[in-house]
Amino acid sequence: MDESAAPQVGAGIRRRRRVLDLTLAEVASRTAPSVPFLSQVENDRARSSMRSLQSIVDALGTTAVQLLSAADGPRRVDVVRAEGDPGLASAREGGARSLVRGQHQLHALEFVGAHDADREFEHRNDELMSVADGAAEVVAEGATRHLRRGDTLHLTGRVRHRWRAVEPGTRVVLVAVADHVDVTAGPPR
Repeated sequence: MDESAAPQVGAGIRRRRRVLDLTLAEVASRTAPSVPFLSQVENDRARSSMRSLQSIVDALGTTAVQLLSAADGPRRVDVVRAEGDPGLASAREGGARSLVRGQHQLHALEFVGAHDADREFEHRNDELMSVADGAAEVVAEGATRHLRRGDTLHLTGRVRHRWRAVEPGTRVVLVAVADHVDVTAGPPR
Protein backbone atom coordinates (compact mmCIF):
# COMPACT_ATOMS: atom_id res chain seq x y z
CA MET A 1 0.00 0.00 0.00
CA ASP A 2 1.10 3.57 -0.63
CA GLU A 3 2.55 4.91 2.63
CA SER A 4 2.14 8.53 1.57
CA ALA A 5 -1.55 8.41 0.64
CA ALA A 6 -3.50 11.35 2.02
CA PRO A 7 -6.55 10.60 4.18
CA GLN A 8 -9.63 10.02 2.07
CA VAL A 9 -12.43 11.07 4.40
CA GLY A 10 -14.92 11.42 1.54
CA ALA A 11 -15.54 7.69 1.19
CA GLY A 12 -16.22 7.46 4.92
CA ILE A 13 -18.69 10.36 4.76
CA ARG A 14 -20.50 8.82 1.80
CA ARG A 15 -20.62 5.36 3.44
CA ARG A 16 -21.97 6.78 6.73
CA ARG A 17 -24.53 8.99 4.94
CA ARG A 18 -25.82 5.99 2.99
CA VAL A 19 -26.01 3.81 6.13
CA LEU A 20 -28.21 6.50 7.67
CA ASP A 21 -30.20 6.68 4.40
CA LEU A 22 -29.65 10.44 4.10
CA THR A 23 -29.37 12.54 0.96
CA LEU A 24 -26.68 15.17 0.49
CA ALA A 25 -29.40 17.81 0.91
CA GLU A 26 -30.48 16.33 4.24
CA VAL A 27 -26.91 16.36 5.55
CA ALA A 28 -26.36 19.89 4.22
CA SER A 29 -29.50 21.08 6.04
CA ARG A 30 -27.85 19.98 9.31
CA THR A 31 -24.44 21.50 8.55
CA ALA A 32 -22.77 24.66 7.31
CA PRO A 33 -21.44 23.26 3.98
CA SER A 34 -23.61 23.42 0.86
CA VAL A 35 -24.76 20.41 -1.16
CA PRO A 36 -22.21 21.05 -3.97
CA PHE A 37 -19.37 21.38 -1.44
CA LEU A 38 -20.46 18.22 0.41
CA SER A 39 -20.47 16.38 -2.91
CA GLN A 40 -16.92 17.58 -3.62
CA VAL A 41 -15.79 16.48 -0.14
CA GLU A 42 -17.42 13.04 -0.59
CA ASN A 43 -15.58 12.63 -3.88
CA ASP A 44 -12.28 13.86 -2.35
CA ARG A 45 -12.15 16.80 -4.78
CA ALA A 46 -12.30 19.33 -1.93
CA ARG A 47 -11.08 19.39 1.65
CA SER A 48 -13.20 20.79 4.41
CA SER A 49 -11.97 22.94 7.24
CA MET A 50 -11.88 21.33 10.69
CA ARG A 51 -14.98 23.34 11.64
CA SER A 52 -16.89 22.16 8.55
CA LEU A 53 -15.72 18.58 9.02
CA GLN A 54 -16.87 18.69 12.64
CA SER A 55 -20.32 19.90 11.58
CA ILE A 56 -20.51 17.07 9.02
CA VAL A 57 -19.55 14.36 11.51
CA ASP A 58 -21.98 15.81 14.07
CA ALA A 59 -24.76 15.67 11.47
CA LEU A 60 -23.84 12.04 10.75
CA GLY A 61 -23.59 11.11 14.45
CA THR A 62 -20.00 9.95 14.19
CA THR A 63 -16.41 11.23 14.50
CA ALA A 64 -13.69 12.11 12.01
CA VAL A 65 -11.64 9.18 13.29
CA GLN A 66 -14.51 6.75 12.64
CA LEU A 67 -15.00 8.17 9.14
CA LEU A 68 -11.32 7.73 8.34
CA SER A 69 -11.38 4.19 9.73
CA ALA A 70 -14.41 3.32 7.63
CA ALA A 71 -12.80 4.73 4.49
CA ASP A 72 -9.64 2.66 4.80
CA GLY A 73 -9.17 -1.03 5.55
CA PRO A 74 -6.93 -2.18 8.40
CA ARG A 75 -3.23 -2.58 7.75
CA ARG A 76 -1.03 -5.03 9.64
CA VAL A 77 2.05 -2.87 9.13
CA ASP A 78 1.72 0.75 8.08
CA VAL A 79 3.92 3.84 8.06
CA VAL A 80 2.17 7.19 8.07
CA ARG A 81 4.71 9.70 6.82
CA ALA A 82 4.65 13.25 8.16
CA GLU A 83 6.16 14.56 4.94
CA GLY A 84 3.54 15.19 2.30
CA ASP A 85 0.56 14.25 4.53
CA PRO A 86 -1.86 17.18 4.35
CA GLY A 87 -4.00 15.81 7.18
CA LEU A 88 -7.68 16.63 7.56
CA ALA A 89 -7.38 20.41 7.34
CA SER A 90 -4.80 23.11 6.89
CA ALA A 91 -2.39 23.82 9.74
CA ARG A 92 -3.20 27.52 9.32
CA GLU A 93 -6.61 27.08 10.93
CA GLY A 94 -5.66 24.17 13.14
CA GLY A 95 -5.32 20.82 11.52
CA ALA A 96 -5.37 17.16 12.39
CA ARG A 97 -3.92 14.08 10.83
CA SER A 98 -4.52 10.45 11.52
CA LEU A 99 -1.48 8.56 12.80
CA VAL A 100 -3.15 5.15 12.40
CA ARG A 101 -5.07 4.31 9.23
CA GLY A 102 -7.92 1.82 9.04
CA GLN A 103 -10.10 0.33 11.76
CA HIS A 104 -7.97 -0.91 14.64
CA GLN A 105 -8.23 -1.26 18.42
CA LEU A 106 -6.78 2.20 18.88
CA HIS A 107 -6.98 5.55 17.17
CA ALA A 108 -4.20 8.12 17.11
CA LEU A 109 -4.45 11.69 15.86
CA GLU A 110 -2.07 14.62 15.82
CA PHE A 111 -3.59 18.09 16.21
CA VAL A 112 -1.58 21.16 15.21
CA GLY A 113 -2.50 24.75 15.99
CA ALA A 114 -5.85 26.04 17.18
CA HIS A 115 -8.52 23.70 18.51
CA ASP A 116 -12.17 24.43 19.31
CA ALA A 117 -12.16 24.71 23.12
CA ASP A 118 -15.96 24.91 23.25
CA ARG A 119 -16.42 21.37 21.93
CA GLU A 120 -16.92 18.83 24.69
CA PHE A 121 -15.91 15.19 24.22
CA GLU A 122 -16.93 11.99 25.94
CA HIS A 123 -15.47 8.75 24.63
CA ARG A 124 -16.58 5.23 25.44
CA ASN A 125 -13.03 4.09 26.19
CA ASP A 126 -9.76 5.49 27.53
CA GLU A 127 -7.82 8.30 25.88
CA LEU A 128 -4.24 9.47 26.26
CA MET A 129 -3.25 13.05 25.38
CA SER A 130 0.40 14.03 24.99
CA VAL A 131 1.73 17.49 24.20
CA ALA A 132 4.55 17.18 21.64
CA ASP A 133 5.15 20.95 21.31
CA GLY A 134 3.68 24.06 22.91
CA ALA A 135 1.04 23.93 25.62
CA ALA A 136 -2.56 22.87 26.05
CA GLU A 137 -5.30 23.28 28.59
CA VAL A 138 -7.72 20.45 29.42
CA VAL A 139 -10.92 20.85 31.42
CA ALA A 140 -12.21 17.57 32.90
CA GLU A 141 -14.34 16.82 35.94
CA GLY A 142 -14.54 20.48 36.91
CA ALA A 143 -10.78 21.08 36.98
CA THR A 144 -8.42 22.71 34.50
CA ARG A 145 -5.11 20.98 33.83
CA HIS A 146 -2.27 22.84 32.13
CA LEU A 147 -0.05 20.64 29.96
CA ARG A 148 3.32 21.64 28.54
CA ARG A 149 5.67 19.96 26.07
CA GLY A 150 6.25 16.34 27.13
CA ASP A 151 3.26 16.20 29.53
CA THR A 152 0.73 13.39 29.18
CA LEU A 153 -2.83 13.15 30.47
CA HIS A 154 -4.87 9.94 30.74
CA LEU A 155 -8.67 10.08 30.70
CA THR A 156 -10.76 7.06 31.63
CA GLY A 157 -13.66 6.28 29.31
CA ARG A 158 -16.84 8.34 29.79
CA VAL A 159 -15.01 11.35 31.29
CA ARG A 160 -16.45 14.50 29.70
CA HIS A 161 -13.70 16.91 28.70
CA ARG A 162 -12.67 19.71 26.39
CA TRP A 163 -9.27 21.09 25.48
CA ARG A 164 -7.51 23.87 23.65
CA ALA A 165 -4.03 24.82 22.49
CA VAL A 166 -2.74 27.82 24.46
CA GLU A 167 0.39 28.59 22.42
CA PRO A 168 0.86 28.98 18.64
CA GLY A 169 2.36 25.90 17.01
CA THR A 170 1.08 23.53 19.69
CA ARG A 171 1.07 19.86 18.64
CA VAL A 172 -1.08 17.44 20.62
CA VAL A 173 -1.13 13.69 20.04
CA LEU A 174 -4.27 11.84 21.09
CA VAL A 175 -4.37 8.07 21.36
CA ALA A 176 -7.69 6.43 22.22
CA VAL A 177 -9.06 2.93 22.50
CA ALA A 178 -11.52 2.55 19.62
CA ASP A 179 -15.23 2.80 20.38
CA HIS A 180 -15.90 -0.60 18.81
CA VAL A 181 -13.66 -2.24 21.45
CA ASP A 182 -15.43 -3.23 24.68
CA VAL A 183 -12.76 -2.86 27.38
CA THR A 184 -15.27 -3.73 30.11
CA ALA A 185 -15.78 -7.26 28.77
CA GLY A 186 -12.49 -8.54 30.25
CA PRO A 187 -10.13 -11.05 28.66
CA PRO A 188 -11.54 -14.01 26.72
CA ARG A 189 -11.72 -17.28 28.66
